[in-house]
Amino acid sequence: MARFEEVVSAVRARIRPDADERERLRAAVGELTERAEEAIADLSVDADVIQVGSTARGTWTSGDRDIDLFVRFPPEMDREELESLGLELGHAVLPDGHEEYAEHPYVKGQFDGFDVDFVPCYRVESATDIQSAVDRTPFHTTYLEARLDDDLADEVLLFKQFLKGICAYGSDLRTKGFSGYLAELLVLEYGGFREVLEATAEWHPPVRFDPEDHGTATFDDPLVVIDPTDPERNVAAVLSAENVARVQHYARDLLETPRESVFFPEPPDPLAPEEVHDFIAERGTTPVAVRFDAPDVVDDQLYPQLQKSLAGVGDALSRRGFDVLRADLFADESAVLFFELAVAERPAIERHDGPPVHVRAHATGFYEKYADSDAYGPFIDGDRYAVEREREFTSAVDFLRSDAILDAALGVHVESTLKTGYDVLSGDETGLLAEEFGTELARYFDPKP
Repeated sequence: MARFEEVVSAVRARIRPDADERERLRAAVGELTERAEEAIADLSVDADVIQVGSTARGTWTSGDRDIDLFVRFPPEMDREELESLGLELGHAVLPDGHEEYAEHPYVKGQFDGFDVDFVPCYRVESATDIQSAVDRTPFHTTYLEARLDDDLADEVLLFKQFLKGICAYGSDLRTKGFSGYLAELLVLEYGGFREVLEATAEWHPPVRFDPEDHGTATFDDPLVVIDPTDPERNVAAVLSAENVARVQHYARDLLETPRESVFFPEPPDPLAPEEVHDFIAERGTTPVAVRFDAPDVVDDQLYPQLQKSLAGVGDALSRRGFDVLRADLFADESAVLFFELAVAERPAIERHDGPPVHVRAHATGFYEKYADSDAYGPFIDGDRYAVEREREFTSAVDFLRSDAILDAALGVHVESTLKTGYDVLSGDETGLLAEEFGTELARYFDPKP
């Protein structure tokens, strides 16, 4: 216990914003809010501005530079008008900002070293009346501000830093981890950081919490936390089973061996091409990679498409007898579907089992289909027909380089990109990926929970 408290005390000192940092934030929010209110007055618009997110709730870690300001409009306002006025006000507040798009457009920019999002939403009466997803966010802030005191806010900081350290923080579709709001609700549920660790270490998913006892909706997710402001929403809907398991592993690990490195891990040294070659030789496998230009879409569109494509191509390889030991994806300027194959070459023929002979109609159809073909057979094995027919692809590389790859389940933008051209790397050639993805390959060949 003493060692654990010693570690978290040191971590807390590193991540808690100091007085100067808090004052800089307060001053920045004040100036931005004043600008927004002046712009609202100039336009004679019925709107108000509120701060939301972790910096509004005091649950931001030192070094975080995010300010979220929402401008709220009457719920009867036309959506097109809301978007237009929201952007106009956003550019007035952030003259050097640029427009980005989520459910609707908003303005993103910088002010005094802070990253600022200026987001339009509707001023609805309750979270159940929302007209867009962002309308719900102000209710989250109100709910937590009424329940989080300074001590609990510090506990949230520790849990957030723990999640960041184990790469399980963020509800984007690349990470599929814990959102800040979810982290805050779990600390509220259990009463502290250590209590969260002790509880998660014993979870048996599916796990369900309903802070306000709404008792209505059901969800098929490993973790269900009913949004206290919206009974129809699971706050943990994006969270993957893998990240639930990851938190359980590291909760047990940290409780058993408290240390700061869990919160602040050192990234692995990137591999050089020669080191990739050494791993390949040591493992005796055949890595293959499909490399193409990363589609120009936002990450929340890109990564689900890459994940779908990785699974689709992996399934196509497996169905053709090329056993996939493990697979991963990398993305930056280019995107890579990486497969490590236990089997990369297959014989010229493959076995194909037919129906049992006693199933007359199907059995007769199978027999007649292959009776005059170039296949070996049909012959009887046990109680059913079987043939040995020519295999379409004897090499995984040949399959990946063929148009047949386009028949795999692919993300729409990935498919269109592959049609314009891609590279297939095999064996030691995959070492070339280290020039762009050396760190990712280091993590691949030295996997951690």
